[in-house]
Amino acid sequence: QVQLEESGGGLVQAGGSLRLSCAASGRTFSSYVMGWFRQAPGKEREFVATISGSGSSTYYTDSVKGRFTISRDNAKNTVYLQMNSLKPEDSAVYYCAAKKGLGDFGSWGQGTQVTVSS
Repeated sequence: QVQLEESGGGLVQAGGSLRLSCAASGRTFSSYVMGWFRQAPGKEREFVATISGSGSSTYYTDSVKGRFTISRDNAKNTVYLQMNSLKPEDSAVYYCAAKKGLGDFGSWGQGTQVTVSS
């Protein structure tokens, strides 16, 4: 298992930008597929984006395509989520997660709050 810690959340106006970071422990970071998820109050946690271990492959949920970008720096054991053109409906607690191979995401961070005001 890998330990994950998110940072970078905050309050931003609609149309603004934020960059979330997720720092991971361990020496095998590049072997993990990394993902970002979010959970708004009263709603289930939903998938946002994922990135392969090498960073060559990314995938996004439709609602964030063209606005969010997931990236990683394996030398720094860190994955990022650049969020542009933010909307109030993007408000949620954002979680970083890690997995190996095709299994479920088994390691999770504590989450960071993102609030977008209208």
